[in-house]
This record gives sequence, structure tokens and C-alpha cells, in this order.
Amino acid sequence: MAEINNCHIPEDLYYWPEKHVWARPEEDGTVTIGITDVAQHLAKGIINVTPKKVGRKLKRGRSAGTLESGKWVGPVTTPVTGEIVAVNETLKANPGLINEDPYGAGWFARIKPADWETESKDLVTGAEGIEAYRRFLESEGISCA
Repeated sequence: MAEINNCHIPEDLYYWPEKHVWARPEEDGTVTIGITDVAQHLAKGIINVTPKKVGRKLKRGRSAGTLESGKWVGPVTTPVTGEIVAVNETLKANPGLINEDPYGAGWFARIKPADWETESKDLVTGAEGIEAYRRFLESEGISCA
């Protein structure tokens, strides 16, 4: 896992740095999405999670649901077009999981993508993803310290 400005960024995920969201393709063809360590740090303590319902069709760049902290309410932007096939029900009872483990237990939703092959090309991953996120954080003056 890379560390940029004290923010943790795993190399094996796909990122949309400007939206602070990640995507992970799963073996069954679905894509798990969530917010990054950067996003949870900026939001502070998450107190409410409201994902869209299973079966809802989403377009890339639109909201898959909302998060609320003591200082902020905002969308979780979906990095892929598709249909929600699962939401993290555990987050409803324990929204702080996003703060504790944004890449594991704090995942947000699972989507059956319409065209992962094409849309994943608009995301960054691996060393390129880490460098793109580094440039974005530095340009915005963001740190997780």
C-alpha cells in the first residue's frame, strides 16, 4: 500500500482521484466501489450512510448514495455505469467502518458494470494510479495528517 501525504492508497485498486472513489473488479464480474482514505479523512467521522437500492441503474459520475459526517453530506460517485447488485448493509448500523477500513469492511456497493472494459480505461491503477493521486493531492494541498 502506498502512502501519499499520510493517506493510504492501495496499488491494486482503480481510482477516480478527483472524486475520491475506488473500484475493484471481482471474480464474478461485478465491481465493488467505495471511498478512499482521502475522502474518509476529509469527511471526518461518518455518521450516516444511505446507498441507493439494489436493482438501481447508475450512470458513471452519478451518485450511488450519500454519506453524512458531522460537517458534510455528499454523494459517493460511481466510477462505472451499471446496476447495483449489493450494498454494504453493515454500514447502515456501523457507518464508522468507512473511517476504520475504507478499502475492506467499509466498501459501499457492488455493481454489475455495463462496460467495465471501456470505463476502466478512464480510471487509474497501479503505479500510474498512485502517481495520479499524488499529483492531485499535491495540487489541492490535501493531506491526511
